[in-house]
Amino acid sequence: MRPARRLRAALVGAAAAIATLGAAASPETAPPVQTQVHALDGHRVTLDLYPATGTVRGAVILSHGFTRSRRTLAGHAQALADAGVLALAPDLPCTFDFRCNARALAALVAVLRAGGTFGPPIPRVMLVGFSAGGLSSLVAADTPGVVGYVGLDPFDRAMPGEDERLGFTTAGRLRTEVLLLRAPPSRCNADAVAAPWATVLPALWRDELIAGASHCDFESPTDWMCRLACGDADPARQQQVRQGLLDASARWLR
Repeated sequence: MRPARRLRAALVGAAAAIATLGAAASPETAPPVQTQVHALDGHRVTLDLYPATGTVRGAVILSHGFTRSRRTLAGHAQALADAGVLALAPDLPCTFDFRCNARALAALVAVLRAGGTFGPPIPRVMLVGFSAGGLSSLVAADTPGVVGYVGLDPFDRAMPGEDERLGFTTAGRLRTEVLLLRAPPSRCNADAVAAPWATVLPALWRDELIAGASHCDFESPTDWMCRLACGDADPARQQQVRQGLLDASARWLR
């Protein structure tokens, strides 16, 4: 076969392979995402529900960062759903009140455990939170039924009238097992403000610093606004984050 014909045949074969892979991973092969509105702790909360593929092993609630939305964690939610986990990504109802968000998350955990709204009762729930959502999720991680918490480059701060940072104080008394996935210090994670959590968490499973990561590497998908403010995302680093989430679901949602 002449070189030009061999090249043409190779390109056709590669295109066919890509098309096959795309069809296997396309949304048509997975249960459709459902957007719902629920009353949680006195708030109307919009969330996206990603039905689990196959037998449901448990549930995960993914909480977005400050000024972000449920859409910025859609990739993580779908990957966990593909692994057999019912995934919920809500728009957090309170912008600056992390305890308010935590109460809404706790109410959502209770709904999952009770059954009916999302199907049969789900006794085991994992909380995942990015940046400020990581702080809200940490505060909710002692809710009955929560079996693990993943902080994605989480944020921390002292609340008005309080001397110590809310996350640091909460971490010191939390008995739920924890995975921390963090970026090096930068302005977007307040110079790694949540790093001290690892020194006081009683049930720390892993504290993983992802070398060279930007704050945006922990979203999926991220966008130009995050990249402009916090630096580029990198597929290899994003895959490290994704693998951490899958490892956690395999450990806690059996």
